[in-house]
Amino acid sequence: MIKHTQFSKTLRAWMDTFMHRSMRGWSHFAKSTGLSMPQFSILMQLHHKGPCGISEISERFDVTAAAASQLVDKLVQAGYLERAEDPADRRAKLLTLSAAGEVLISQGTEERYRWMDDLALVLSVEEREKVSEALTLLTHAVEKMEAQNRKS
Repeated sequence: MIKHTQFSKTLRAWMDTFMHRSMRGWSHFAKSTGLSMPQFSILMQLHHKGPCGISEISERFDVTAAAASQLVDKLVQAGYLERAEDPADRRAKLLTLSAAGEVLISQGTEERYRWMDDLALVLSVEEREKVSEALTLLTHAVEKMEAQNRKS
């Protein structure tokens, strides 16, 4: 029977490895496109959270509005973002990913996950089944925790 502390150490070791490989993948991909990590992060935020204004970018990334505006300007010029009038406030601009931005995010995601495909090739069929079962258990446990936190 595995002790709680050993289980926690095992999870932490995997999380450290996973995050290192994942972030390294993002970083290499962003650099290969000529984007900085903050610029790439803005694209990811818009991909996951949808359209927003400069002030939201400023708040999410804890930068000044001027700095956020500079980052966004470069992304607009590169064709990855589009500015449109905010229907809720015609004086404000709403930022959305362009088609080229969506393609870039898709390519980045594929690149980020490529190492996991390589990892799967190193594992036997039995090991892949065990890992898949364990990750499914962890995913369900997190979903339970989040549901409980929403009720609190």
